[in-house]
Amino acid sequence: MSPASLEAPKIVTTDEEKEAYFIVKSILRRVVDAHRVVMRDVQSYCGILLDDNNRKPICRLHFNSAQKYIGLIDADKSEEKVPIEGLDEIYQYTERLRATVGFYE
Repeated sequence: MSPASLEAPKIVTTDEEKEAYFIVKSILRRVVDAHRVVMRDVQSYCGILLDDNNRKPICRLHFNSAQKYIGLIDADKSEEKVPIEGLDEIYQYTERLRATVGFYE
């Protein structure tokens, strides 16, 4: 094995990120087919996208530090990072998440 193959992967999708993704997906089921909501993890955040399209971000999960944030996307595709203590707080942003999908439809 080469030394590079022994290194830890740079991108690790955590169970917490997966759970948050399923929460967002369930929130959006009323406004869009669930299969259109896709998670794409990158080094600095975990992105949730519509149609697996980078130009259609729904939100971003910033869970790589002690303070967790959900990045909410507005009509101008600007991100507002909102601190959250636990995953259940994502439900407080149901209307904003649904509105973001509406920008793309």
